[in-house]
Amino acid sequence: MSEDKWDTMRALHAEGLGRNAIAREMGIAPAAISRTAARLGLTFDRSKMQAATAARLADLAERRSLLAEDLISDAEKLRARVWEPRLYWDWGGKDHDYDDKLADEPTAGDQRALMGAAGMAIDRSLKLAPPEVSSGVDTAKSMLGSIGEALAQFVQAEDQQPDDGEA
Repeated sequence: MSEDKWDTMRALHAEGLGRNAIAREMGIAPAAISRTAARLGLTFDRSKMQAATAARLADLAERRSLLAEDLISDAEKLRARVWEPRLYWDWGGKDHDYDDKLADEPTAGDQRALMGAAGMAIDRSLKLAPPEVSSGVDTAKSMLGSIGEALAQFVQAEDQQPDDGEA
């Protein structure tokens, strides 16, 4: 950036504009703004950007959670349709007539398709909002501790039994 633009850049920086905003305002590449700012000893306050990024990430997490809930609701509705009566119809034939039939439940193919769609919705919901799973480490430690105590008691009991004189 030429030196004649430094004063403009200093003024925009003093107004609190960030690097990208200054670049847009001046029509200069952000990398050139960064190099010039370093040369002039100007720094950009990143706390606002970090707070905005954290807020955006929190908003995205909330939206993913809501979408996961909607997908679970969709899966429940699809699964319920597997066992509901289904109207099948046909239009055609040489006389172009309309026929319909109310079946007690969907055909096996339709049931498979509904269950596949429900499974897909559940799978996607789990990817968006995975269930909280404990690692099981505490349970394993507790179990191993109990086994250790039982072994120690067994060894003590064996040591306290009188020796029958066997070698």
